[in-house]
Amino acid sequence: MNLLVLVIPIWVFASSSWVSAYARPVWPDPPLPAASEPLIPTEKQPSSQIPSEMAAHSPGVPEVKIVHHQDLNKRILIALIAASSLLGGILLSLFCFCIYRRKNLKKSNSKSQNSQDAVKGLSLGPILGRFNSSRMVGKKGSVAFIEYQLLVAATNNFQENNVLGEGGFGRVYKAQFSDNVLAAIKRLHGGNQDARREFENEVDWLSKIHHQNVVSLLGYCVHGDTRFLVYEMMHNGSLESQLHGPSHGSALTWHLRMKIALDVARGLEFLHERCNPPVIHRDLKSSNILMDSNFNAKLSDFGLAITGGNQSKENVKLSGTLGYVAPEYLLDGKLTDKSDVYAFGVILLELLMGRKPVEKTSSSHCYSLVTWAMPQLTDRSKLPNIVDPVIRNSMDLKHLFQVAAVAVLCVQQEPSYRPLITDVLHSLIPLVPIELGGSLRG
Repeated sequence: MNLLVLVIPIWVFASSSWVSAYARPVWPDPPLPAASEPLIPTEKQPSSQIPSEMAAHSPGVPEVKIVHHQDLNKRILIALIAASSLLGGILLSLFCFCIYRRKNLKKSNSKSQNSQDAVKGLSLGPILGRFNSSRMVGKKGSVAFIEYQLLVAATNNFQENNVLGEGGFGRVYKAQFSDNVLAAIKRLHGGNQDARREFENEVDWLSKIHHQNVVSLLGYCVHGDTRFLVYEMMHNGSLESQLHGPSHGSALTWHLRMKIALDVARGLEFLHERCNPPVIHRDLKSSNILMDSNFNAKLSDFGLAITGGNQSKENVKLSGTLGYVAPEYLLDGKLTDKSDVYAFGVILLELLMGRKPVEKTSSSHCYSLVTWAMPQLTDRSKLPNIVDPVIRNSMDLKHLFQVAAVAVLCVQQEPSYRPLITDVLHSLIPLVPIELGGSLRG
């Protein structure tokens, strides 16, 4: 607009000067008579009788140019139209340029805002959808760092009546972050190097692994020497508590147990076959299999998980739980995906028999579930008698023999004899009803 203010006055003054120059006719001064020439009186004649040609070409008569008003007005009108058109073109160009610039600025702002929202949605979307709080002050991958005060408020200062479970690592508390959002908080004590490494490993893996059969880590917190992991709420607890707790597996029907086995196989298949590089869980056991309100099973506790490939005692510290550890890992430190397959076989035996992997028979003796069950698993006459009484009379014997055969293959002493978890998965799908995620028709 400043340009317009400058253009208009200049045009006005220039036009007025130009018009005045045309409006004022220039009359040449008549030549003075020579001094030596006498004035000779002549006879007067009417001016109308003098031919116009002679008057125009007489040497003594000055030529007068007359600019008619009509021609002058036409020229002024043409000049005004030309100037107005030029000015209109300039104004139109400026207007179009302003509109174009405004649209570009708006579009660029929109793109930058969308890209920022996309980044925020990628890193915090899963968390903000669950926690309606602005007090999350950091992030690691897609897992938020949550302030300690928020955990205290959500657990009512870690009240005893909010304890969901307890183990060697610490306690698990029920946490309520809003009117309709529940979560489970694992409180880890001890600040030794191994505990810190497992905590970091858990946060690192679960910030990258997302699958329907892997538990979701929603956040974490470090307060002094105490560390906290915040998981999605799994209302039915662990498989261990369901099978070996007060209910002794009464809530788990045959089809539910097969569904749980199928869910665990799907979770393992994702780790072994879909992750790049492959992931070995290394601590698969019934206490690390959690179930939601619909008994959907999910793998948890990735503190010992490592990338796949042959490992040795030199670069892998021997870890795991007695009864689930594969023989080659226990004796030689060899760790592969077949080590997880062995642990899966033990879990399958737990589901079939309702027994713990290792049980004490006396104060100084204990037995291994695999060692005890193996001779009877291959004997069809004995197998129905060792099945958990809760499901003993509720399954098809043909399906029982098939599941027992899969379990026997999984717990083979030689790793090369064990099947891949993909093969196990495909053998279990036909044994699970369609409504529970399998292909068995009722």
